[in-house]
Formats: sequence, C-alpha cells, structure tokens
Amino acid sequence: MQYKLPISVLVVIYTSDFEVLLLERADHPGFWQSVTGSQDEGESLCETAVREVFEETGLDANHYTLVDWQAKNIYEIYANWQHRYAPGTRHNTEHVFGLELPRVLPVQLSPREHLSYQWLPWQEAAGLVFSPSNREAILQLPQKAEG
Repeated sequence: MQYKLPISVLVVIYTSDFEVLLLERADHPGFWQSVTGSQDEGESLCETAVREVFEETGLDANHYTLVDWQAKNIYEIYANWQHRYAPGTRHNTEHVFGLELPRVLPVQLSPREHLSYQWLPWQEAAGLVFSPSNREAILQLPQKAEG
C-alpha cells in the first residue's frame, strides 16, 4: 500500500463577484467543501492544486488565476482516515489556494468523490462548509482576492 503524504491543498474557487463553488462529499452526504486533496510524491503544491481542481471539477486551473494564499493549517488527521497515512503520522499540513474564475461555470464532478455542487455568495458558503479551515479561508476571500 502506498501511503498518502500528510501534505494537502485547499482550493477556494470563486468568481470576481465572490460566488464560491462548494462540493458535496460522496462519502458524507450533506458535508460541503471546497476542492481539497493530498500532494503526490514529486509534485509542487501548485501542481497538486491544478490536478485536484481538474480531478474534482473538470476545470483547468491553468486557464484562470490560481494564487497561493501563503496560508497553511496544521490539523490532526481524523481517526477514520489514519489508515491512509504511514504509521505514526498524526497531522496534515494543508496549504490554501484561491482560484478566480471570470464567472460561474458548470463543473464536471467526480462521482466517486462528490454528489453535487452549488455556487453561493461567499458569506453563505462560509456558513455551510463543515471544515473550520475551509470556513476561515472563505471568510478571508475579500482580503485575499484584493491582495
């Protein structure tokens, strides 16, 4: 078994009007999130973000403005996902990116990962996500997008 690296990306996808894309998890219906995923061996964080955006939405992040927000979150890996990581690995470091699109676009979901998607105003999106780090990233959107 190849273990996951304890390094991941969180990509907040949004429009210039601060509409935010949320995805509903297939393994936890009712749990909404931005694009997330673990880094593969040998990938840069930017490459991970581009790959995860494409895998989860069908969007090519290379065609839009992808920015490393220079923010990271370290959190304990949930017990039910511990088996995916090397023995003794307890924490993951999540790096936050923003991807600005010119307008709301349809996405092509990976049915293995997500059930549905929706575009919401940023404040509403922040209130719906289950992850505290995802909520914080969305709440910072107006400042990060300006910066």
